[in-house]
Amino acid sequence: MHILHVVGARPNFMKAAPVLRALAARGARQTLVHTGQHYDRNMSDVFFTQLEIPEPDFNLGVGSGSQAQQTAHVMTAFEPVVLEIKPDVVLVYGDVNSTVAATLVCAKLLVRIGHVEAGLRSFDRTMPEEINRMVTDRLADLLFTPSEDGNANLLSEGVPPEKIHLVGNVMIDSLVQLLPAATKIPRNGLPERYALVTLHRPSNVDDSESLRSILAALLEVSERMPIVFPAHPRTRQRIADFGVNVDKLHLVEPAPYIEFLALQRGATVVITDSGGIQEETTYLGVPCLTLRSNTERPVTVTMGTNILVGQDRKKLSSEVIKIYEGKGKTGTIPPLWDGHTGDRIADILLRL
Repeated sequence: MHILHVVGARPNFMKAAPVLRALAARGARQTLVHTGQHYDRNMSDVFFTQLEIPEPDFNLGVGSGSQAQQTAHVMTAFEPVVLEIKPDVVLVYGDVNSTVAATLVCAKLLVRIGHVEAGLRSFDRTMPEEINRMVTDRLADLLFTPSEDGNANLLSEGVPPEKIHLVGNVMIDSLVQLLPAATKIPRNGLPERYALVTLHRPSNVDDSESLRSILAALLEVSERMPIVFPAHPRTRQRIADFGVNVDKLHLVEPAPYIEFLALQRGATVVITDSGGIQEETTYLGVPCLTLRSNTERPVTVTMGTNILVGQDRKKLSSEVIKIYEGKGKTGTIPPLWDGHTGDRIADILLRL
């Protein structure tokens, strides 16, 4: 069996690494395609190094663009690769534009598609990722879900049960693999207690009023504990464009995965709008406050350490106070988030 993997953005790398490793251990033939959707070194090359991902067989060099432009560029660049390689199965990961673009190409060429991290739903179609998830799951032949809610969502949409495989969270495999290295990273002057912040979603950073409101709330939090803010380049640019004074927030460059994992592990609280970080903090047992009104990962709320605060400054402030006083939410690790999801996916693929 020849399996082709498509990755394009940082979360894809973390999800693909365990599957690549598990299939390699079983002697499967594999091809890796990097679309180049993220091309900043801190957001791309360094993750290949840290996660021990082999050099891509193809790098499409797509780069940035609008949603339509990026999706179209991936499709036109990816189709010749599929025609040349003729894989038995194409594995796509998560919910980025590269994922839906590769899925559309394969569906038209009648190549089987496996979607790793299938079934997640925010039920918010204003999020481009939600459209990507819905289209990919509708076209995929194999749907690998991270949690029971994913199965329920797919079944409610009429997906045949035999296509659905509950395998666990593959990103936790990478976390488990690299956590020992993260524990060895020195604190380098970090305060004993700090809030770790990430912010990148267009709904939060592209609108001046929304961004100003969030930053004002973070400035209030900074009066109680220091804030470490690895600022996404786009977020940093928006802060500059809108002329917001963030002198009291400690803005730093985006961190490679192991270094960022160390920051999460040591944080008193993580404040984010990222999906993957909601999962990582749940596994680490670190309180997470999510700056969104919904999440496609509800298990992090029902079982984990995550609380949705939206853009409610009062709720954010009150939850930070609870956490600071040791009264924050505690949680448990969801079933099958055990570091062996890649093995389960590999075994299913090789049984085909």
